[in-house]
Amino acid sequence: MTLQLAEKPTILLVDDEKSNLKILSDLLKSQAKTIVAKSGEQAICKAHDMSPDIILLDVVMPDMDGFEVIQKLKSDPATQSIPVIFVTGLTDANFEEKGLELGACDYIQKPFHSAIVRARVQLHLQLLRQRQLLEELALIDPLTAIANRRKYEQVIEIEWLSAVRSGEPLSVAIIDIDSFKLYNDSEGHAAGDRALAHVAKCIQAQLKRPRDLVARIGGEEFVVVMPNTDSVAANALLEQCRIEVESLKIPHPESKPYQVVTISSGGITCKPTTQCKKDEVLNCADTMLYEAKSAGRNKVLWKELSN
Repeated sequence: MTLQLAEKPTILLVDDEKSNLKILSDLLKSQAKTIVAKSGEQAICKAHDMSPDIILLDVVMPDMDGFEVIQKLKSDPATQSIPVIFVTGLTDANFEEKGLELGACDYIQKPFHSAIVRARVQLHLQLLRQRQLLEELALIDPLTAIANRRKYEQVIEIEWLSAVRSGEPLSVAIIDIDSFKLYNDSEGHAAGDRALAHVAKCIQAQLKRPRDLVARIGGEEFVVVMPNTDSVAANALLEQCRIEVESLKIPHPESKPYQVVTISSGGITCKPTTQCKKDEVLNCADTMLYEAKSAGRNKVLWKELSN
């Protein structure tokens, strides 16, 4: 998992005057990609469909003014976190206060002063990048640099609902490093941390599709989420992970009979429905992992659940 921020941000410009949209587009084209909306209704639709990074919103518009637009944006989970900068010719401080109370992050007065518009937009773009970076860091396990449990919980929620809608199979596996307590006891915790990082990197390297995810969910345990993957393909992928980890040949003299670091995996493939629960699937995968451990470790055991 790597940190990725948009190369060029997107700004939604909302104004019923074409001339204002043209001026703002020309002012900001070097900083961002701009899209325009000429009404409040159009703004709400484009904000929802295109997820801009920032919205510059006129206050005085026919049919639906900027105050009503921002209220609708902030009440929708899909758009509520998008920063909104009000742009208006209204000079009454009460209007500015109202806009800020409704959730606007800044206020730009008409007529436009080019340098001020650019500077304020640049400031909020920088704040946005910092927020995105912090959000991404909060989803990464610092020891292994892969996703953490929080990221897993976000992804499994999304992929579960997607599979319910599409009817596609979803495969989930739990991976555990074999005899890892013995490794820590014999080699030391610093060596254990290095082994964890090597194993995590090795597993992640086997995941070739963008939607596949490996996350560290605790100690020496990992979870792999494989959307739209049947049991044959999922089992093959986890078997490849097992082979590649063993091929690292990280010495583990206490692990008999292999004497190198190995992993065991338990996996489940299902077709999610509104009647089944994702936690039950993870519990089933955990049971398969226990059986793999009991069967001698360094194994992959898979089960396909029927609806």
